[in-house]
Amino acid sequence: MNEEKSYDIAVIGGGLAGLSLSIQSAKAGYHVALFEKEKYPFHKVCGEYISLESWNFLEELGVPLSDWNLPIIKRLLISSPNGKYIENDLPLGGFGISRYKLDAALAEIARSAGVHVFEQTKVNEVSFDRNLSRLQLSTFSCTAKIVCGSFGKRSNLDIKWKRGFIQQMNNSLNNYMGVKYHIQTDFPCDLIALHNFSDGYCGISQIEENKYCICYLTTSKNIRSNENSLKSMEKHILRKNPFLEAIFSSSTFLIEPPITISQISFERKTQVEDHVLFIGDAAGMITPLCGNGMSMALHGSKIAFECIQPFLEQKIDRYEMEQYYTDRWNLQFSKRMRAGRMIQRFFGKEWLTNLLIRCLKPFPGLRRFLIRQTHGQPF
Repeated sequence: MNEEKSYDIAVIGGGLAGLSLSIQSAKAGYHVALFEKEKYPFHKVCGEYISLESWNFLEELGVPLSDWNLPIIKRLLISSPNGKYIENDLPLGGFGISRYKLDAALAEIARSAGVHVFEQTKVNEVSFDRNLSRLQLSTFSCTAKIVCGSFGKRSNLDIKWKRGFIQQMNNSLNNYMGVKYHIQTDFPCDLIALHNFSDGYCGISQIEENKYCICYLTTSKNIRSNENSLKSMEKHILRKNPFLEAIFSSSTFLIEPPITISQISFERKTQVEDHVLFIGDAAGMITPLCGNGMSMALHGSKIAFECIQPFLEQKIDRYEMEQYYTDRWNLQFSKRMRAGRMIQRFFGKEWLTNLLIRCLKPFPGLRRFLIRQTHGQPF
């Protein structure tokens, strides 16, 4: 007979938020399990730009960022579909690194800290009874005092729990797909660019080893109207923007086929359901054009740990922990999320994006203000 494993904290999903929470928890002496359905290292659809507000936090976790010679990104360029553009300094700036490299490094740090990392393992059910959660996996089950969901943009558990954002009808906030390539190209290492096209936008910035990430977001309608062919859509829609035409025609593509994800939603989400604390994109996803999703995931993990620890130390009860986490998450991020949804409405419609770029061009102070609305301070 196999004895059922028991943990203080079980984390479902091994992305940035899940890994960083598991590391903080294990370093504090807690018994932690992390379940990831993929095997490290692996690629994820992501813009792979991180605000410098996260630099110190990652180094404190044990990531040797200073040794990796990563590109520091200080400028932002935004172009409209017709090729008009604006350029601005970034008030804080950021750095580029692939999820392939960063997530694998965090997974290794987690293992070294004592986290039980289960790769290629999918959680099928989570139930709560008598102050414990039971997780049912394909080959075994376990219990945990705390369960945290960090399973990305959409999961089987979201569907089983019938979370609110899953039930929404298709609309302008919840019917997107994302596509990512790594390329070699000639592009400034200190610049991140956001190039708009009809019903979407594409970001490009440098990552490690002189490679570049290009990642674009578009509507499901765009791909359907091009016979479900990415190449056809890129040719007939993206490359109408002269900046994107230059990138696609002159670059060497290192990932073929690209990494894709569909059914992306920017709808509001709850931070706790059935005593599961959500972190990262599972708690709320900021629109990618804001360039701050990775930092929010990292910061959110720190907030979660600071709420979980007093519960495990029996200083607060479960209800207080859940309310404390919800309140702190919303205090830190809800304003950014609203700003992101507002800014998103100006992108994607060709005429509106062209108009916005033209109107913002004479006002660098306003551009800096908008950038600050979607970013935080070092934590």
